[in-house]
Amino acid sequence: MKIEIISGSPRANSITKRIALHLQKHLSANTEHEVGLIDVREWNLGLLDQVFSSVDNTPEPFKPLAKRVFGADAFILVTPEYNGGYSPALQNLLDHFPKQSRKAFGLVTGSTGALGGMRSSQQLLLLVPALFGIASPHMLITPLMDKKFDEAGNLIDPSFQKNIDNFVREFLWLAETLKPEPVLN
Repeated sequence: MKIEIISGSPRANSITKRIALHLQKHLSANTEHEVGLIDVREWNLGLLDQVFSSVDNTPEPFKPLAKRVFGADAFILVTPEYNGGYSPALQNLLDHFPKQSRKAFGLVTGSTGALGGMRSSQQLLLLVPALFGIASPHMLITPLMDKKFDEAGNLIDPSFQKNIDNFVREFLWLAETLKPEPVLN
């Protein structure tokens, strides 16, 4: 199964990118799934003026991104909280690829504050059905993120491991249920 983690912060020194890196390493080391990381900072999509419904109708500079988005079986969205919502950069990327029917979405929020992006997680729960996706109800809300992960995505607060394990287990159950492995004859 192909899983794409989307790091939704446009900031140069993104703290939420740390957990995206951690999840990519964790899933790659502990599962057989192909796990990619899409960083919104690497794609200058500009404001929405065209929706991409297939790789073929995507402009040439964005075809590599389109191949990854349309080829993904499941997504993990990682976002900071901006004014009680998720990142506008994440919204813009997803608006370019609006229909992700029957794909699992894991939702991860984080902040340096005590609530960990809780309000943005509630907004993501409204977004995923609009994309025709299915959100895992087991979200990873990450307070004090700067004290849980270093710049390389390494976990520096071992007490948070249980939260990560629960999120990953439940996300994978949903993603694997929605996209079962083909049966070979």
